[in-house]
Amino acid sequence: MDRTQPTASEGNGPNEAKPGPAGKGEFITIARVTKPQGRIGEVAATILTDFPERFSTRRRLSCSGPKGERRELELDDHWFHKEQVILKFAGVDSITQAEELVGWEIQVPRDERAELEEGSVYVGDLAGCSVFDGGREIGRISDVQFGAGEAPLLIIRGEKEYMVPFAAEFLEGIELERKQVRMKLPEGMLELDAPLSREEKQRQQQKD
Repeated sequence: MDRTQPTASEGNGPNEAKPGPAGKGEFITIARVTKPQGRIGEVAATILTDFPERFSTRRRLSCSGPKGERRELELDDHWFHKEQVILKFAGVDSITQAEELVGWEIQVPRDERAELEEGSVYVGDLAGCSVFDGGREIGRISDVQFGAGEAPLLIIRGEKEYMVPFAAEFLEGIELERKQVRMKLPEGMLELDAPLSREEKQRQQQKD
């Protein structure tokens, strides 16, 4: 799940930060348990980080359940299989115990995110940033989607909702402290497949 520059991910998407226990800041999701794997409590998890090698150094992991419950688990072992990570936690020693973890998110404190190379940013830090195209503000980033393409897609809400590739060739600069992303988009890109605005929908309904 390597992402292309200029982004990196520790938690997939701009909403990955979640409140932690009182006084302990926020957590970010690095994997999500999908199913039991094996007979002695192993679980398979979807990888939601660009730095899966850091499972080797992360022994104590915080886990968040579907109902907001939280527990701390100690990682005994891990290995990678078919684009997933297999996790074996201490005290989780049966299929039944492993099934109880399905849907849980494996997390680390936000301040323990891996350091990035210069010119890279975390996708989670782009939420709420204003996007400018050649000096014209087109909206704010509400989400980031990853798919089969090389560049993630910025979901930008302004007069319309736009889906813009977050690719280096379109990027002029990022100022996270000012919550701004400056881009130079090809002519016509914003008109391609852009959803109708509310006013356009009303006009279309009146014509129908």
